[in-house]
Amino acid sequence: MNKVVLVLCLFCGNCILQAYDLVVAVNGIKNQQGKIQISLYNKDGTIPDKELKNYYKTKRVKIDEEKTKVVFSNLPKGRYAVSIFHDQNNNHKIDKVFFIPKEGVGLSNFKTVNLFNLPNFQKASFLLEKDKTVQIKLIYF
Repeated sequence: MNKVVLVLCLFCGNCILQAYDLVVAVNGIKNQQGKIQISLYNKDGTIPDKELKNYYKTKRVKIDEEKTKVVFSNLPKGRYAVSIFHDQNNNHKIDKVFFIPKEGVGLSNFKTVNLFNLPNFQKASFLLEKDKTVQIKLIYF
């Protein structure tokens, strides 16, 4: 009986401890001014995130080239979406002219963003059930 309990505990412990790495590769960075902010979302209704507060995890990185990579480690299995913006003036917000971003933006599963293709979590999300790399090209308007 004790062996069965031990085996079940070990099995359940392995299930709980399963975690994955998500590599986000950002391409098409226009210049090296400011920083790139990469935000990870894991709930429906969190995108669009106009105030940049609904994210699950976020990272801001210096720009060394026209592309960069960021790793989110130890993520549980689930649905995630990635949103990126090039904060050229380092003010921690997406600057806009009317409603159009002045700085580069990008989302997982999106090659373009326009009035007919507005972002939301369902469209931008993907299933993470193993280590994964997501490529996102920044869009400048």
